[in-house]
Amino acid sequence: MTTLQKIKDFDKVFNFGSYDGSVSLEEYRMTGGYEALRKVLQDPQAATEEICAAGLRGRGGAAFPAGTKLKMMQTNVETERYLVCNADEGEPGTFKDRFIMNHIPFQLLEGLTIAAILAGSSNAYIYIRHEYPAAQAMIRQSIAEAQAAGLLGENILGSGVSVNLKIFSGAGSYLCGEETAMLSSIEGKKGRPRVKPPFPIESGLWGKPTLINNVETLANIPVIIAKGADWYKGLGTKDSPGTKLISLSGDVRNRGLYEVPFGTTFREIIENYGGGMKEVYTLKAVNIGGASGVVVPPEELDCPMEYGVCAARGITIGSGAVYVMDERRSILDNVQNRVNFFLHESCGKCTPCREGLRQAIRIIERVLAGQATLKDLSNLERYTKCMQEASFCGLGQAAGNSLLSSLKYFRKEYEESCVDSAQNIRERGDMC
Repeated sequence: MTTLQKIKDFDKVFNFGSYDGSVSLEEYRMTGGYEALRKVLQDPQAATEEICAAGLRGRGGAAFPAGTKLKMMQTNVETERYLVCNADEGEPGTFKDRFIMNHIPFQLLEGLTIAAILAGSSNAYIYIRHEYPAAQAMIRQSIAEAQAAGLLGENILGSGVSVNLKIFSGAGSYLCGEETAMLSSIEGKKGRPRVKPPFPIESGLWGKPTLINNVETLANIPVIIAKGADWYKGLGTKDSPGTKLISLSGDVRNRGLYEVPFGTTFREIIENYGGGMKEVYTLKAVNIGGASGVVVPPEELDCPMEYGVCAARGITIGSGAVYVMDERRSILDNVQNRVNFFLHESCGKCTPCREGLRQAIRIIERVLAGQATLKDLSNLERYTKCMQEASFCGLGQAAGNSLLSSLKYFRKEYEESCVDSAQNIRERGDMC
């Protein structure tokens, strides 16, 4: 069987239907929707074990086992608990959660309802970024429909179990994608990260145990319970079961959202899903994982998309954004754009992130202006590593990923712009 046949034939976790509209509640139920919820109400413990056995990991970027989180919530002695769905999706180049909310909202709502029931939470929030007004409207309408059908709210399906869901609109801060900053935002405070531990699962929203999951993570849950852990594990690999939604953009023919089985190589994603390069130009680099991800050359693209293998090779799958660059693209321009983004989004709370980003952008600007030295590149690398190791939260820890990876794989492009590079010294000598 060819790779293209596998792409067409493998069972999918998501069915977006037509991109022109959304799957209605009636359509969703006709294809088995909310049958998983009925199973959970009948045997919640079996449902928890199924999620654990499936090996579902968080799809927001951290990849923490979802079943482990659920069990930690279940063992907490505090009975007042919360569930928060992270729909902030601020990572540049990522649009998978927006598609889920706009096109299959009831799969998300069913997964959220199941997670809340298993976590022992009767109150839940979905934190949607302000820049997604269409998604907010769709989820608001879908919540009302689910409540009217007895699938959400008070006394779900006559079981006596209740889950009350509210939408919270973010205010445009990338930092609120960090789970503790999100909790502060919901509480009406500045969206700033908190000290961990305690983790949200121990002390989260208003000091109570809080389960936080990404949109894509929650939307996996109904299918796992309906079809079983063995079916789900058959989609990916032993290390990384299931599928991943990939936001593919850049210099490829077919940009868009693709559901890809784990174990697929990044080259296959570009060639078989993206249709290869958009024009006759050759592939130069790929940014994997969004702005907080890494920049890699073509020779790294045969790496299979698996958490273990990617981690060993320094590749961050992250939120699943894949941005393809052809030979016309400047690595320096790309990295400058990302560092500027993080400088703008940093809260400035901790010195390593605040000052590290400022120093990094100054050096990059000197490199682009042809005024930097090789010593500046050494300092740039040193400052960025310090920022990664000493920053308070995930923003500063991940802000230098694209910079350091570009220095590793494309250092020549940096050095060629330095005034004291061998090439520039030789050219000045020739001119004399």
